[in-house]
Amino acid sequence: MEETRMTMDRRQGPWQCAGVRWDPRSGPALIWRHPVRGERVSPLAPDRPLAFTTGPRRTCVGVRRGARHTPCPAGAEVSASAVSAQCPDCARLDRSYSVAADTRTDDPRPYDVYLAWFGPELIKVGITAAEREGARLLEQAALSYALLGRGPLMAARRAEAVLGAALGVPDRFPYAAKRGAREAPPPLERRAAELAALHERARALGVLPESLTRAAFEPVHHDAAFHLDRVRPAHGVILLAAESTVAGRIEAVAGPDIHLTATDGRTLLLDARRLAGWPLAAATADAVTTAPVAVPERAPEGPDALF
Repeated sequence: MEETRMTMDRRQGPWQCAGVRWDPRSGPALIWRHPVRGERVSPLAPDRPLAFTTGPRRTCVGVRRGARHTPCPAGAEVSASAVSAQCPDCARLDRSYSVAADTRTDDPRPYDVYLAWFGPELIKVGITAAEREGARLLEQAALSYALLGRGPLMAARRAEAVLGAALGVPDRFPYAAKRGAREAPPPLERRAAELAALHERARALGVLPESLTRAAFEPVHHDAAFHLDRVRPAHGVILLAAESTVAGRIEAVAGPDIHLTATDGRTLLLDARRLAGWPLAAATADAVTTAPVAVPERAPEGPDALF
């Protein structure tokens, strides 16, 4: 793999993994950053081997805004179990000028308002920069989505808030629910029908700001992008630890989740959000996975499952 050449430069410091990045055209790739050589990516295609050993400590990935990356000045250590690979100081800096945190309101780019389908009764309203061409939906592991409108940031944000309340849809779900829906996704027709019904309700409410250009209903499905036909129920979720090895073959990637078949035949899930921050050294393709593996969390059932 290309990352074999990106693992360790003894004279200039290690390559640090920064997680997964999605491109609507080329698909998912691991991001690598080096203090001197900059940033590189390694595609995550099905049937490609993935074999590495983590370094002695996981450190903060710093702050990335647009094309500019600022390393963590303290090189702070981050817990191996943390979903975020940022230290508290870098996280605060990131949120201080962020659309997601409502601290950036001067973004002149147009934004899309969307309905995203993650599973049965798991639909949310969200916004994303139009220029990202749906990459945000791939990052979130939405199985299907449809656009409602496009316009200025603040109008899109208002529409998101009003529609979320009016349609009675939550703004987040347990991650286990997303994973479970991915293992046995309903047919495209059912997803499209649920999205179409909510799309029609949203348009009928008459609450979309005038500055938003309405979008006709055109569902987008990610079955091919995620290779859902290769997703199987996982035996376990990999818990990364210092100087532990993961080795297997990539089956599929959905959002930040890498679905692997380990060299011992187990079907495992690797959450790339927890991979970010580790320096990785190449392992042999037939290596044994020594990283701890936990039983996958299953979403609770019943009316209180989402809360």
